[in-house]
Amino acid sequence: MFAQSCQASDGKFLLALFWRSASGYWRGKLVWMLVTLLIAIIILQLLVQYWINFWNRDFFNALEQKDPAALWHQAQLFVLLTAMSVVLAIMSVWGRMTVQRQWRQWLSRHLIERWLRNDAYRRLRLVSGAHRCPEYRIAEDARFATEAPIELSLGLLTAVLNAVTFVGVLWNVGGNLSIAAFGINVTLPGYLVIAAIVYSAVLALGMVLVGRRLAHVIEGKNQAEAELKSRAAHLRHSGEGAAISNRMMDEHSFVTSALDQVVARWRELCHQLMGITFVTHLNFVVAPVFALVICIPKYVGGAMTLGEVVQAAAAFVIVQGALNWFVDNYQRLADLLSSANRVSSLLLALDKLDHVTGRAALFVEPQRPRLAAPEELCTIQKT
Repeated sequence: MFAQSCQASDGKFLLALFWRSASGYWRGKLVWMLVTLLIAIIILQLLVQYWINFWNRDFFNALEQKDPAALWHQAQLFVLLTAMSVVLAIMSVWGRMTVQRQWRQWLSRHLIERWLRNDAYRRLRLVSGAHRCPEYRIAEDARFATEAPIELSLGLLTAVLNAVTFVGVLWNVGGNLSIAAFGINVTLPGYLVIAAIVYSAVLALGMVLVGRRLAHVIEGKNQAEAELKSRAAHLRHSGEGAAISNRMMDEHSFVTSALDQVVARWRELCHQLMGITFVTHLNFVVAPVFALVICIPKYVGGAMTLGEVVQAAAAFVIVQGALNWFVDNYQRLADLLSSANRVSSLLLALDKLDHVTGRAALFVEPQRPRLAAPEELCTIQKT
């Protein structure tokens, strides 16, 4: 494995290394039973959502016609659909969190065994590489690296099924739109589908432009947080039972310099999230209104009923939400990439340690009686 590990250290390689180590959990049978259950729940949720979409049409048509009997029937149907939706949502949470919990337990045990094997936790500081603060990587990064893939995968499957299903609704309800301008007549087939695709493409482009550095910024923030915790822990352990240090100013700077890095990284993250929030919140406000606006020409022309307008608008929001899965999960994808890379960096260092233990070429200089350098912070010395 070390020969493969030495080939590269870029993001793609680290992500592949993470999956090669973490995929052992997925060789069991129980996990695939849970995954099958989750897929079945997603399909049932899609059917309920599809039913609710047509309920929107029927309810508002009954409202437009002022039909009390039809309105009462739709009210009763809504209670049934709501109950089904709630039960399926609860079952989905149970299944998802069960898989996440079991995968995290498996990966954390694997990392701990690798870290403790042959006293690797003592000798890890002697290996070059970006693997500082292994305890933070085992605790926090391993947690997120196993939680996010489950949520993102289920969300992506839901988005694909929603897009396929409700594109058909948009196509059938919206139909064609004829436009006459400058003496030219143009007919757009399935114009609501075209509008949803164009809208989603513009939104995705905006997200890429404003959030292209997000993964790098999050990784830097996580590393700064880990170093602050490590420096504080190192200072506490080195000072327990000892007299007050004569180098108080040095120790103060030792910790506050790490805090300054945390604040700087959080400032960068804040700027990134401000841009992302601009795109996502703008979409949240504009999308439902935009969907209604593009239906107005056919409603005014009498080609669509009020119920069909509401149905088409709801389907438009679902379709563009499915097409914008990437936009909605951009920050979570960046968090996942950062955490997976940090776990992989630890695994890469452990691979190196197994391969080159005893080779002086990879050793750092012996410790001197001083405060630890940043690359040594995560090894807590015995007092």
